[in-house]
Amino acid sequence: MIFRTLVAGAVAASCFLATPAAADQSTLDRIKETSTIKLGHRENSPPFSFVGDDKKAMGYSVDLCLRVADDIAKQLSIPDLKVEWVAVSAENRFDAVKNGDIDIECGNTTQTIGRRADFDFSLTTFVDGASMLFLRDGNPKSLEDVKGQRIVVVAGTTTEKAMDLLAADKNLGLQVLKVKDHKEALAALKSKKATAYAADRTVLITTALLGGGGTEYSIGDNQFTYEPYGLMMRRDSDMRLAVDRSLAQLYRTGEIGPVLQKWFGPLGNPGEVLKVMVLLNALPE
Repeated sequence: MIFRTLVAGAVAASCFLATPAAADQSTLDRIKETSTIKLGHRENSPPFSFVGDDKKAMGYSVDLCLRVADDIAKQLSIPDLKVEWVAVSAENRFDAVKNGDIDIECGNTTQTIGRRADFDFSLTTFVDGASMLFLRDGNPKSLEDVKGQRIVVVAGTTTEKAMDLLAADKNLGLQVLKVKDHKEALAALKSKKATAYAADRTVLITTALLGGGGTEYSIGDNQFTYEPYGLMMRRDSDMRLAVDRSLAQLYRTGEIGPVLQKWFGPLGNPGEVLKVMVLLNALPE
């Protein structure tokens, strides 16, 4: 009995001691060991990350992540890298990265100094800014015209924080309605539960086009945030370097052009800010 107890204690101790080592395993080592990369995607955030009619992940950020996955497979000499897609939301994406449920979050996550304290981000993948979408028959000309009105926003986004700051202005008297995703936000606007729907401009435009042909909506002129997107990862310098090397080559060779045209072409030519973003991030090898 004493012998069995000692053996059981030794096994338990070895398991306990092994846990930190497993937790410290680098992302690239785990991908190499399992021949699998876990990519997080959003279900309702077009054109960056959403689910198509075939129920598969698609979008601009999804295409970038697939390019990164191919390059990592070549770097690690993995002949048949398996891509495992994991659906995440605006609220749970951070925990999914922290807990190791995903290796890269392929959405439209804004890089901030606060977020960089806890996560690694790739080179900038897109530049956007928040605005407001309205029903065409009720488009106000300024924030003054939405005094005391209800604004719908997706919880867990930087736009939510911006709207909370506006709502704190007692002179405006704004009410903020928080929902889980962009589909629910558009529904709140259509049903007039909210006067406006606040989100990044590209998301607003695309959501309006997909959700109603765009004809019944109008978008405000004001842009009240700066949103530099990046692919989010856990803190791991080797993994970040691998992702950055892939994106820099994509920008440097001009191969990013067809990808941008594919997802943003219908919305018009890229603005000067986006062109500058590509140039600044086309780092030489």
